Amino acid sequence: MNIWKYILKRLLMVVPTLFGVSLLVFFIIHLIPGDPAQVMLYPKGTPEEIEALRHKLGLDKPLAIQYLDWIIGAVHLDLGTSVFSGEPVVTEIFRRFPATIELTLGALLIAVLVGIPLGVIAARKRNTLIDYSCITFSLLGVSIPVFWLGLMLIFIFAATLDWLPVSGRITMGLSLENITGFYLLDALLTGNFKALGDVSRHLILPSISLATIPLALIVRVTRSSMLDVLSQDYIRTAKAKGLPGQRIIFRHALKNALIPVITVIGIQVGSMMGGAILTEAVFSWPGIGTLIIDAIYNRDYPLIQGVVFIIALIMIIINLLVDIIYAYIDPRIRY
Repeated sequence: MNIWKYILKRLLMVVPTLFGVSLLVFFIIHLIPGDPAQVMLYPKGTPEEIEALRHKLGLDKPLAIQYLDWIIGAVHLDLGTSVFSGEPVVTEIFRRFPATIELTLGALLIAVLVGIPLGVIAARKRNTLIDYSCITFSLLGVSIPVFWLGLMLIFIFAATLDWLPVSGRITMGLSLENITGFYLLDALLTGNFKALGDVSRHLILPSISLATIPLALIVRVTRSSMLDVLSQDYIRTAKAKGLPGQRIIFRHALKNALIPVITVIGIQVGSMMGGAILTEAVFSWPGIGTLIIDAIYNRDYPLIQGVVFIIALIMIIINLLVDIIYAYIDPRIRY
């Protein structure tokens, strides 16, 4: 099958998945006990104000009509209006989204650049002290809670050693022109290297905290996949031909071992966006995580619904990209 036909097939499969996600997101929010309008206006809302808010949110319509209105709005990038701020939900989300993406990419970079090499080294040094050390490291990484690790990093590197900042994305009072919302990119575009260094320092601790669990999983999966590939006949043949060990590892073994690793990386990107809620709370990082916490605290149901839907949409897109990368690495998957 041609790669473009494969991509088109995967794109068509996204449509029913997205429809199912929209149903789940909408009806789970609406199955929460109680009247959302009454909860939002509690304790000072009068019956007239509650009824007016119900009408504004469309809660006085049949549930099927509410869903139809919401899905039509979502298609046109209209996810409603935040009850708390009065701004469109899409505006609220995309104002905070660059911070979460920047944090997730920083954590992903650490997890991949450290995790894959450690997994390869552990596989090559099987049943040695190096291998056991990598396994122990991965077990610790999976076991340590993100919020506890974040607090320990703050205590050691910020409060005690004073090497890195405690919280936020940039030092208060430091000017940076906001172009894209991605502070690293904005600092590069404007040539503001002082801000670039400051933003990078703010990103280090939360990225390490968020990267720990994905890094540990990548180490374990890479090691397991490499051990499986290194036991294959074609690897023994390559060794018998006298090919250099580095060439066997990186040209023949690693590429074939990457498919399960890519699966884990794709899944972990979505998990990191969910896990970023805890990390952002610990480091006061102004992203989607703190936004949804504020929305839950303020009983802002349209905003909660919009954030959950956008995160689910991103997960679907990530899975699609992972499938496409599969097909590129291993053409057999296209058939």
